[in-house]
Amino acid sequence: MTEPHPRRAAVTGIGVVAPNGASTESFWKSTQEGLSALGPVTREGCEHLPLRVAGEVRAFEPSAAVEERYVVQTDRFTHFALAATDLALEDARLGQADTGDAPYSVGVVTAAGSGGGEFGQRELQRLWGKGSRFVGPYQSIAWFYAASTGQVSIRRGFKGPCSVVASDEAGGLDALAHAARAVRRGTDVIVAGATEAPLAPYSVVCQLGYEELSTCEDPERAYRPFTDGACGFVPAEGGAMFVVEEESVARERGARVRATLAGHAATFTGASRWEQSREGLAEAVRAALADAGCAPEEIDVVFADALGVPAADRAEALAITDALGAHGRRVPVTAPKTGFGRGYCAAPVLDSAAAVLAMEHGLIPPTPHVFDVCHDLDLVTGRARPAELRTALVLSRGLMGSNSALVLRHGAAGAS
Repeated sequence: MTEPHPRRAAVTGIGVVAPNGASTESFWKSTQEGLSALGPVTREGCEHLPLRVAGEVRAFEPSAAVEERYVVQTDRFTHFALAATDLALEDARLGQADTGDAPYSVGVVTAAGSGGGEFGQRELQRLWGKGSRFVGPYQSIAWFYAASTGQVSIRRGFKGPCSVVASDEAGGLDALAHAARAVRRGTDVIVAGATEAPLAPYSVVCQLGYEELSTCEDPERAYRPFTDGACGFVPAEGGAMFVVEEESVARERGARVRATLAGHAATFTGASRWEQSREGLAEAVRAALADAGCAPEEIDVVFADALGVPAADRAEALAITDALGAHGRRVPVTAPKTGFGRGYCAAPVLDSAAAVLAMEHGLIPPTPHVFDVCHDLDLVTGRARPAELRTALVLSRGLMGSNSALVLRHGAAGAS
């Protein structure tokens, strides 16, 4: 009796709405060219706040991407999720006709840290300024960090396993891992990812307590990890959604397998304890490699968390070497998020999208604004670097102490 072929989770669709591109194609074009989308915070009500630079999604009109009845029910972070989901499903060539007869075969999992701050602030202002009769019925759900999972599943009629991951910024990677596990356990398709909209006044005020937040006024110098000039991270909005399918089923229906989610692991080391994050992040990398059956020397590129805090940057650089050994000093490392901002839970999923695209194009995108690296890393700066990329490692850490590592393999690796 032959053993059943193990189920593998494959990425067949990617949808991106980011500060440097409101589509996957425009995101990759800007990312590979090392263009910066960081600029002054322009959102109404933020003019007097200490946060001066952010990654704003400027070329996005919710009503052009989402039906009005969903727009009025949801916050900006869910608008991003709905639009990115449409792009991902289109990329995967997975339409209503493909899923309509089997709604329980498709699930949704997202991660979010900031939730619907803009929607919540608007409704609270109505409550205190005009009275309870002026508060809309959607206040009870639109602000909630699980709103995107709910609205994506409702709008698309997906009735499979749905969930939301709450594990700090690292939740973006954990959501993809959760999707992979669901596929391995028998679910046909999971729509997974993370989007954020943390630039409303209420949300920005909440972030001002983070010592790691950059308040530099110069977009060229506000976010420069792994340098002597590192002064914190620049927040961003936007995010990415993925279609994750069982690989053999995807290939049978003629879908393009863009990558496989090969391995993942997570650890926890405590809030802002950046020295301790070295050990925790290294352990997450080792466990992710073991989960993927991957040797350290097989990693072709690392997409770094790149917090922009000296102690955190040092811990990450050392963790890469601890986990990958001598290969950790040679492997190319990049942090394209320095060009569009570190969008909390959305940051690692945008890195994952960039990693898949980098493997497809054989090109490692550069780290914008960084040129004077002060750590023992082969950090890609200046221009994109051509390279044969079969396996990528994506790293993420949260301000509350979560650490996560994800191993991605090129889609062609499983074609035989």
